[in-house]
Amino acid sequence: MPSMSGPLSTAAPKTIDAGNFIGKLQVTGVLSGYSYGQDHPSTDSQQDADVSNAQIFLQKTDGLVQFFVQAGAYNIPALGTPFLTTRDTVSSFFGALPQGYVKIAPKGSFSLQAGKLPTLIGAEYTFTFENMNIERGLLWNQENAVNRGVQLNYSKGKLSSSLAWNDGFYSNRYNWLTGMVTYTASAANAVEFVAGGNAGHTGYSSIATPLFQNNSSIYDVIYTHTAKKWLLQPYFQFTHVPAGSTAGVTRATSTYGAAVLGTATLTPRFTLAARGEYIGSTGGAGDGSANLLYGVGSGAWSVTLTPTYQDKAFFARAELSAVGATTMAVGSGFGSTGSDAHQVRGLVEAGFMF
Repeated sequence: MPSMSGPLSTAAPKTIDAGNFIGKLQVTGVLSGYSYGQDHPSTDSQQDADVSNAQIFLQKTDGLVQFFVQAGAYNIPALGTPFLTTRDTVSSFFGALPQGYVKIAPKGSFSLQAGKLPTLIGAEYTFTFENMNIERGLLWNQENAVNRGVQLNYSKGKLSSSLAWNDGFYSNRYNWLTGMVTYTASAANAVEFVAGGNAGHTGYSSIATPLFQNNSSIYDVIYTHTAKKWLLQPYFQFTHVPAGSTAGVTRATSTYGAAVLGTATLTPRFTLAARGEYIGSTGGAGDGSANLLYGVGSGAWSVTLTPTYQDKAFFARAELSAVGATTMAVGSGFGSTGSDAHQVRGLVEAGFMF
């Protein structure tokens, strides 16, 4: 940990000898900032800059009792949603300790984790440095990111799996069950099946706990192909909010989406990442369905390009993205009045992985 899909990579961990009782600890970290410009802002600015990461990672990766601690400041920019300041992101989402857990790892195929865990759902990780692109995508906006709970892991041969009981969208109510199975057919090919959902009902919401999504179920199928100089990762997503599970939802509502992510290594220091995606939702205006996108029954597409440069600890990358809402409800789109159907963004991010 932290898990990373590339193209960025952390430096070799610094090792600390914590004595005979604890053993050796590994320390890594990231310090970075970003700046953006966009058209049709809503509640955010047309351009701004902020810290994207000021985080340190401390972990013990051997022995029966292991642990991981992630601490510091972070921002989580996502397509199609307004930017938040880093201060507001930390206070509104997962605090200054966004992830941290204890892992019991006896010899064999099983292990057990408990604490603030990264979600099993989706193909994209939470923090900017972990991913191919700076911003998270439209499908990621339907997924949870950090779960408080317990997770059982099993791995043997080409098969690995995890089963978790947690609080879903960081609701502090432990009523979500999620599971993941990965089959690694070869060094170049793997397929992953993920499912999760609320086994009960959660009647409150916050920025980190959206009401409809936290009462939903979600399913992903993710395929990953890795070659010498490029990676391709298509995945499919389906979510479902049952009728009567949340306030005002009298008709079951679903989203269906597909995305393709990829990176190409152009030189040892330069890579180019791209993402294309589409997501749609069911229902019609006034029929009691939930608004899961840009109005009931709406859909959206996005394209993103992210060239990246990394030389040892230093990295810099730029990003250009476009989002378009389809069958958008009046007042639910972009701009100060919600009447714009498209948004274009440009970002740059630079920093150090240490």
